[in-house]
Amino acid sequence: MRALAIAATGMNAQQLNVEVIANNIANVNTTAFKGARAEFTDLLYQAERLQGIPNQGGETPLPEGAMLGLGVRTAAIRNLHRQGPLTNTTNQLDVALNGRGWFQVEGPNGERIYTRAGSFNKSNTGAIVTLEGYALPGLNPVPQNTIDISINQDGRVFAKVAGEVDPIELGRIELANFANDSGLEPIGSNYYRETPASGAAVAGFPNTEGFGSVHQGYLESSNVDPVKEITNLISAQRVYEMNSKVIQAADDMAGTVSKGIR
Repeated sequence: MRALAIAATGMNAQQLNVEVIANNIANVNTTAFKGARAEFTDLLYQAERLQGIPNQGGETPLPEGAMLGLGVRTAAIRNLHRQGPLTNTTNQLDVALNGRGWFQVEGPNGERIYTRAGSFNKSNTGAIVTLEGYALPGLNPVPQNTIDISINQDGRVFAKVAGEVDPIELGRIELANFANDSGLEPIGSNYYRETPASGAAVAGFPNTEGFGSVHQGYLESSNVDPVKEITNLISAQRVYEMNSKVIQAADDMAGTVSKGIR
């Protein structure tokens, strides 16, 4: 009975949907986390009766046929790159992006990877690095006798050095944009990797055309809405239950047939 297989695809789809929702809820407090959404499409259709074919020779074609869908499948898990709210931390090396753009960092083996999580720190050599120790390119090390670090909205980094009147400019944070942010590959720890689907990175500086501004002392929070996720979870659970009811009903119908034969 086809209803069993069709309902089974529905249960598999909703199980994946719940897993995506669970990951969103688990990362409600993850800095700059971008929530995801499961996308589904229907499967092939089996023609019981084709539309547009004359019922008899020379007569008007049938206005509609009988096409039976065979279930649902996962099309994509889409990362939703909406702006998350900015949270004031007062930490001088916490930096948030307001608008488009990605921080570029030097990943393992010199690979360029991208993040929106601007919770930076200083290494033992004075380099400005991420929590995993990946350096921001294009910035000079912070001098050891630095008493204050300032980052303006254009991404320029200044160090106030003891005994110096004027601050020293350490460089400028360079950002990257992509034609398709959803095509980036998430690799964990708030990092993403360029793919053919995302398009090549287009470099630029904050507060220039197409790029957002930098805000020191802030972090971008997760863009996950907990209330919406709980609503989606309840909906997915109900759909899963309905598909299980279809399987139970189809099994009862098959049992009725087998009992009648006996």
